Amino acid sequence: MSKMITSLNLSAPPKVDGSRQQAQWEELRSVFPIYLALAKHLQIEIPFPQNRRILPEKAEPQLHTQVQAWLDSMDPQVQVHQLRHLLQMTTLNASESGLRALIMRHLRKPSKNNADRDKIDFLMVQYFALCASPKIYHKQIELADVAHVMKPVLGDADCTPLSWCEPLEKMIQTLRTFHSLRDILKTNCIEQGRRVKESAGGMFYDSCSLLAFIRFNFLVRRTLIELMHADLIFIRSGLTQLANAGIKTVNCVAFGLTATEPIANVRQIADEWKQPFQKEYNERSVNQAFDKLLALRSDVEKTVEKALGQPTEGVKSKEIPDTKTLLRERAEATKPAAKPADQSTAGAPVLDFESCMEQVWEQLISAPPSRGRSMTTVRISGARWWPEHW
Repeated sequence: MSKMITSLNLSAPPKVDGSRQQAQWEELRSVFPIYLALAKHLQIEIPFPQNRRILPEKAEPQLHTQVQAWLDSMDPQVQVHQLRHLLQMTTLNASESGLRALIMRHLRKPSKNNADRDKIDFLMVQYFALCASPKIYHKQIELADVAHVMKPVLGDADCTPLSWCEPLEKMIQTLRTFHSLRDILKTNCIEQGRRVKESAGGMFYDSCSLLAFIRFNFLVRRTLIELMHADLIFIRSGLTQLANAGIKTVNCVAFGLTATEPIANVRQIADEWKQPFQKEYNERSVNQAFDKLLALRSDVEKTVEKALGQPTEGVKSKEIPDTKTLLRERAEATKPAAKPADQSTAGAPVLDFESCMEQVWEQLISAPPSRGRSMTTVRISGARWWPEHW
């Protein structure tokens, strides 16, 4: 397979004269706040005094040169996991123009190293997740869907499937069969995707190749999040069963805690579980994080089995349903029964804390992030709540 860089229909780099100089300046102004935040986060010295950190609308030659030089010096100091952490944990991720300018800045580099490639890979998915219509979170995503969303970045990109991207398509088909993190961890799909990306060489920057990787990365991330929350729901359900039976502790040796860990502590761990995407991650680090979660689930399963007398085979044979099934079943379980208009509200269903928490998680799973906001409306028995979106 050729490793030559294929053509990508990007707009030409703005030249330093007239309107193109102004266009380049506007692009620098779009990414400047992101680089300021990165410098603060990484404790890198910022060569601009506080009163000059809001760039003027019109380009000033000397300032233009200073800003460009500083951004160029920042790029090799920022790793992709640091960029990921900043964008996912701040409102900077909600700026379509900022993300687009950052992508274009990296795509236009005449010489790109692996770090540049990984940043582009990540930023493309972030842009897609931000700009895609909410309905795309609930459908099978095709290359044409990705091409439509990415048009402001890639132009009229060709979405004809590439033969050498076929392994990505096979892995996407496999993703649809998973019911638990146990399933996805057996496939090493993150590492498989990375191998395809690294084998691509310069062909990675082909427009259709970029579309294929955006689609693959987004679907892997969506599946991981759905399965992770499904396992967390299973854990909380088991803890509720134990608490209702009067059991006070859980044997959490496999997870790394004590053999008599208070249920309240285990519940707090489950409620505060963080996605393993905020630090540098690869197949090993993600697997380690999810292995810990599965160890916690196993500890809860075994404690339920021992305390409630369920046969071992029965517990082990239980599979978490796919997220759509889980959401449908929960919706049916919590749907109020039909009643006459004059019926007293005394007959309305009473939701305990655990039921409310499960409904919150499930609605966050099924709801995409809204553009420009980091909040999502959650409805529970007629009430609305606005937790921060995952």
